[in-house]
Amino acid sequence: MDDPANSSLLPFKAIVYATDFSSCSENAGHYANSVARKFDADLLVAHAFVLSYPAMEVEAEDGRKKKSEQRKELETTLAATAKRFGDGVKRAVPVLLEGDPREQIPRLAGEHTPSLIVLATRGRGRMERGIVGSVAERIMRVSGGPALTIGPLVPACEPSRPLFQRVLYATGLSPAAARGAAYAAAIAEAFGSSLEVLHVVNPDDVADKDRFSEVQMRFRTVLKEMAPQHAERISQPEGLVEVGSAHERILEYLQESKVDLLVLSIRKSSHLWLQSRLSGAFHIIANAPCPVLTITG
Repeated sequence: MDDPANSSLLPFKAIVYATDFSSCSENAGHYANSVARKFDADLLVAHAFVLSYPAMEVEAEDGRKKKSEQRKELETTLAATAKRFGDGVKRAVPVLLEGDPREQIPRLAGEHTPSLIVLATRGRGRMERGIVGSVAERIMRVSGGPALTIGPLVPACEPSRPLFQRVLYATGLSPAAARGAAYAAAIAEAFGSSLEVLHVVNPDDVADKDRFSEVQMRFRTVLKEMAPQHAERISQPEGLVEVGSAHERILEYLQESKVDLLVLSIRKSSHLWLQSRLSGAFHIIANAPCPVLTITG
């Protein structure tokens, strides 16, 4: 697995913008463009599809030398999308992938590491078409790298406004936290952002005051060890420790503090792991008023 603490893996060399050509994907495209310009990265505008049966028959007739109308239409639409979102980037490349997007998008990102997947989700309802709902969730789960998700409540990306001025890193105390911290710090450094770190504790784990003090002390120690070279970026050196439901408190903090980017470090065994679209992590992603960068591992 990639270690972002290794400077050779940052900044991103490729931004993989996964699109289903829906209106929901438009805002994600603008964010992908902004991030690609900031990191001087290639913008890979990707769409994965499965051939319809009639299209398969057409292409099978001549040993796949003949393109079906489905493929030609998708190539035209994808080329136009790449051109529309390619303004100012190093290179905008349309990439048409045949197969399940839940498998093809992570594979493409893995071939261009260090990379960042950018995609949209509609959140609740209308979740079974394209890069939305369970598809977006599966991409984030399969991908070993970071994914930037633009939910339905995220405001339109404005090129004239500085991006990600305030970054919040919500983390646990696992070894995976260091990996997420490196990404959070790299983003903050690249965009000149302030960086805040939040740890939400389950009420059952801090039944008394002494136990809460122990958790605070442990978190401060872990925080210092996460990314010591980026300590100056953290606006509260001791971090923030709060008690409650993780997904509820994180969403409240985003609203209260006007955060521009949330970074989530998620372990497979954590209560925030993306096991279903109703999980805590996906609830945060679908309801966050800002983009969410997920680091899974």
